[in-house]
Amino acid sequence: MHTAGVGLRAPHYRAFLEQRPPVGFIEVHSENYLARSGWDWHVLTQLRRDYSLSLHGVGLGLGSAHGFSDAHLERVRALVEAVDPFLVSEHLSWGALADRQLNDLLPVTLDEASLRLLCERVDRVQSRLGRRLLVENVSTYVRFCADTMSEAQFLAELARRTGCGILLDVNNLYVNQHNHGEDARAAIAALPVGSVGEIHLAGHLETPLALVDHHGAAVAEPVWDLYRAALQRFGAVPTLVEWDADLPSLEVLVAEADKASAIARAFPAAAAAPPIRPVASAASYDQLATLQQRFGDALFDRQHEATLQPLLSEGRVDRLALYRGNLTAGGERALGDTYPVLRQLVGEEFFAGLARAYGKASPSQDPDLAGFGARFADFLADFAPAAPYAYLPDVARLEWAVHRAHLAPELEPVGADALATMAPETLDAARFTLHPSVALLHSPWAIVSLWRAHQADGPPLPARVDVPCTALVVRRGWQVEVVETGAPEAAALKRLAAGASFGEAIDAALDVDSAPDIGAMLQGWFRHGVVAAIAADGAGRVSE
Repeated sequence: MHTAGVGLRAPHYRAFLEQRPPVGFIEVHSENYLARSGWDWHVLTQLRRDYSLSLHGVGLGLGSAHGFSDAHLERVRALVEAVDPFLVSEHLSWGALADRQLNDLLPVTLDEASLRLLCERVDRVQSRLGRRLLVENVSTYVRFCADTMSEAQFLAELARRTGCGILLDVNNLYVNQHNHGEDARAAIAALPVGSVGEIHLAGHLETPLALVDHHGAAVAEPVWDLYRAALQRFGAVPTLVEWDADLPSLEVLVAEADKASAIARAFPAAAAAPPIRPVASAASYDQLATLQQRFGDALFDRQHEATLQPLLSEGRVDRLALYRGNLTAGGERALGDTYPVLRQLVGEEFFAGLARAYGKASPSQDPDLAGFGARFADFLADFAPAAPYAYLPDVARLEWAVHRAHLAPELEPVGADALATMAPETLDAARFTLHPSVALLHSPWAIVSLWRAHQADGPPLPARVDVPCTALVVRRGWQVEVVETGAPEAAALKRLAAGASFGEAIDAALDVDSAPDIGAMLQGWFRHGVVAAIAADGAGRVSE
């Protein structure tokens, strides 16, 4: 029996689809699937048929005094409803200020004020999801003078008051033992039997400042020992091997899960979990908000470190560098995922500088980093070091359109057969609803050729970049296409997108070219999945 699972990461998608390795379950970061569309969603829905699924969130920021996003909670609820996971988890952390999202797992103060806030938030989440939430202990690099209890005591009381479960990350216990002198085995003993619903295992990295929970190595032997101690107390519970950086082959990852499964087989099943008990908690969190604001100020400007340092129990303000690194790396990774062509065009070093400058100019406003790059093209247009490369903003606009197309809602396009029963006069008055992934971009630069040249097995770079083009972006199924289209077709699509009838759209094409090939235009639209629905007279839909 395979009790241990593995995290599903994009580099392993193909291997998972082809091999279906024998693991107990798969776990994914909720934020990577909120759109429920595109390639990621296609893979997850395929694998969901063969594996139990655990959703592990990183964006709710349960401990944020300000900035908790009800909209994000609603997106998570919709995802939970769509995939029906057997576990849902989040972190004992905060990640937002009043004016920005920090998109990191930042340490909470372990006191009564934070506990009341976490109880309120956990109750809200469990009520909205209609199920038990697991809350994970996190690795930390600073502790606070305001702390009045250990992290394990905090989690135990949170579970007692709310009925939530605990996701016990034993690697994080080991990291915090090293970083703060805390006793990992005492932490295990402080958690109630029946409260732990899942265990995480991962690798860590030793740095001059602290041990870092980087999920980029095999599980260390002391962590395996702690895993055995946890199983001894809590019984065999679902266990996940996390490996996010420097990913090995899938075979290596599965071998780590097999080792965890073999260890767990020597222990009895876990005790039953207590029922969820909603709590009512209302209090002022002004002092907590002030501390988090000081933490954020010190993250963004070292001149504020002196204000924060007296609030840190160990005075290790130098360890803020680790959180700054997370902040920078997270923004750069998010932009790099959205703008891979632009990253290749400017090179890694220049792109890293761009990401840092953009992050300062346009702080994240959403727990989901998928929207972080929305203003990147406009930022580039005003960024003096990029001025010699005037085509870069339009390349960015094209890549943003591709990115948004991947995230557009799933909708089956109509085929050419939708026109089979329509008389010419009916077609003339019909309204075409374009697929939600469709975008049109006109540029004085050869952005389509530049984009294609940087795809796998793409053509060579264009001889000239100062050649105008119009790009049509559309997704069919999970695959996004970028098509260079002519001016007549672009004019027609623009009119259709504005709600005009098909006849009015063709008139727009005729204004550009007196003899457009309307048949070829229609065939192309249906072939690429451009049309989502057709309404015969602008009111009643005939096909969708």
